[in-house]
Amino acid sequence: MTEENKINVSAIFGENVFNDSVMRERLPKKVYKKLHETIENGAELDLETADVIAHEMKEWAIEKGATHYTHWFQPMTGMTAEKHDSFIAAPMEDGRVLMSFSGKELIKGEPDASSFPSGGLRSTFEARGYTAWDCTSNAFIREDSAGATLCIPTAFCSYTGEALDQKTPLLRSMEAINKESLRILKLFGNTTSKRVIPSVGGEQEYFIVDRQKYLKRKDLIFAGRTLFGAMPPKGQEMDDHYFGTLRSRIGAFMRDVNIELWKLGVTSKTQHNEVAPGQHELAPIYAPCNVATDHNQIIMETLKRVAYRHDLHCILHEKPFAGVNGSGKHNNWSLTTDDGINMLDPGKKPHENKMFLLVLTCIIKAVDEHADLLRASAADVGNDHRLGADEAPPAILSIFLGSQLQDVLDQLINAGEADHSIKGSVLDTGVSTIPDFMKDATDRNRTSPFAFTGNKFEFRMVGSKDSLAEPNIVLNTIVAGAFAEAADELEKAADFDITLHNLIKKYATEHQRIIFNGDGYSDGWVREAERRGLPNVKNMVDAIPAFNSEKSVALFERFGVFTKAELDSRVEIEYEIYAKTINIEAKSMIDIASKHILPAVIRNSTRLADSVNQVKQVNASYGTVQESVLNETDHLLVKANAALKRLTIEEEVGKSMAPGREQAVHYRDHVLTAMEGLRAAVDQLEFITDKDIWPMPSYGDLLFEV
Repeated sequence: MTEENKINVSAIFGENVFNDSVMRERLPKKVYKKLHETIENGAELDLETADVIAHEMKEWAIEKGATHYTHWFQPMTGMTAEKHDSFIAAPMEDGRVLMSFSGKELIKGEPDASSFPSGGLRSTFEARGYTAWDCTSNAFIREDSAGATLCIPTAFCSYTGEALDQKTPLLRSMEAINKESLRILKLFGNTTSKRVIPSVGGEQEYFIVDRQKYLKRKDLIFAGRTLFGAMPPKGQEMDDHYFGTLRSRIGAFMRDVNIELWKLGVTSKTQHNEVAPGQHELAPIYAPCNVATDHNQIIMETLKRVAYRHDLHCILHEKPFAGVNGSGKHNNWSLTTDDGINMLDPGKKPHENKMFLLVLTCIIKAVDEHADLLRASAADVGNDHRLGADEAPPAILSIFLGSQLQDVLDQLINAGEADHSIKGSVLDTGVSTIPDFMKDATDRNRTSPFAFTGNKFEFRMVGSKDSLAEPNIVLNTIVAGAFAEAADELEKAADFDITLHNLIKKYATEHQRIIFNGDGYSDGWVREAERRGLPNVKNMVDAIPAFNSEKSVALFERFGVFTKAELDSRVEIEYEIYAKTINIEAKSMIDIASKHILPAVIRNSTRLADSVNQVKQVNASYGTVQESVLNETDHLLVKANAALKRLTIEEEVGKSMAPGREQAVHYRDHVLTAMEGLRAAVDQLEFITDKDIWPMPSYGDLLFEV
């Protein structure tokens, strides 16, 4: 390795982050202390203190080459948003310019709220909205083609106080789970822990394709996924891509992604090829819930930006290629105290760890009672193509506990008492040069949507391009609800130990239907889940109503996470997103089929007809093969043209409907079905059309030629 290619991770890590070490070095001790009081205890930050922080943040940013700052927020578009302001304040009398950044500018910004989805919370003419600094997530310098910009993570709300973003309710849910978790800890004699933080690690899957080929695929450009495409001779059948050696071009890309992320304080740790050709994964180390959400947005933006520099394109759609595995985002969630206690750590003897068993059964109860809400938190148009296939968790919510914890709960349910825990055994490889080692007491289950994996739960349903905020808002709130119910009962118990034992047994018994350790891909599980009464919500449209059901409204309002108005607005936004997404896909299919594919096939058909005529001029009995292909082509052309006309009609009907559930249902039941009909005919045509005539790169070109 040349000297210039060497990376000192310790030296560059966090160099573009206004982190604790920078603040400790640059801020006066009194100001640093006040800021930490705000971060740790939610104390109010006075303007005088904010002015000092803002000045030092500005000086630090300018030293890093920044000319502008932005309040970096996460509206309900699923992406991030930002408005850039320079540090220029006013010209001075001598012609020089004054650079300033006040505490008021740090704490509060004012973007145009009418330009973002509000779901009826705000009228179009009511434009005022505010961004508010989230001081628990560090500001950072982003370096791109616009130069260096100071990015300040913020929440975004309307003039009347409603949340217009993902960050605000996420922070509210974190406060709820903190309060109720501390009640649980106190019941078990813990008086030292001052705060409980939901800790999250988000594994990010994505596809990489050559950018020049991407630019020849209008469906990828407009819809983010291929709307047409026949399978190549080889897909992922040989399993030779998963964990395989990184191709040099991908390796160079990943190296630059890591450097960018490390500079921004994102702990990018794991990288590898995924199952599908062209698919990869990146995983960071755990961070507090809101920080992990911010970091995941940074990861997605960095993947796209660095790919562009390498003449590649990063695809974050959940199912960009039909017939091969889609991409998810595994949300690893746990609860950790400020003094290092993981409330989901079972210890060496789980059957004796009463606090863990209470926490575990509370979570089981929460997931069972609010399975529809948790499913809705992972609902996405692209995820409809992924969930339920033999590649991703099924759309049925269930919990995998593994043999050890399952055995403990079975003892409690059946015998009334758990007196032992299954232990891990020694793994004997049978090779003398490889040392034997202890294996875990429990296997893993990749088919489970909500799996316990040692000291955390892994929620595997989340889509690859979605924000981590929504599933964690739901997880934090439903578990806070279960903790609150348990604490209410235990705090008034005459005999704590007996009440605790009975409560753990009650929760385990009443909610055991949600526990499933088997094959989530099997047809048998679908039938068994139906017998158990578990919901099987197969699409986004049917998942959406869970957000503002009477049960959900009561839960969210109890903990101040959402108001009913905020939930109603989100439901409206979700229906609109669904309809708009399918509408864009349908219009893209119509455009591509009518302007590119069908004309190309007609040219190919004309060439075939000329070939048949030339051969028959030589001998009338010749040309049977050409005629056969020509007849098949003509048949499929007629079929494709009819499907195109049907899609055009259905799309026009959908477009004319008022936004809401009825429109979303039409796009799901009629437009999407018409799209599938057009695709089927076109994909058959691709198989029998000359490659030099086919108007866009094939699956084989995209997936294997990088």
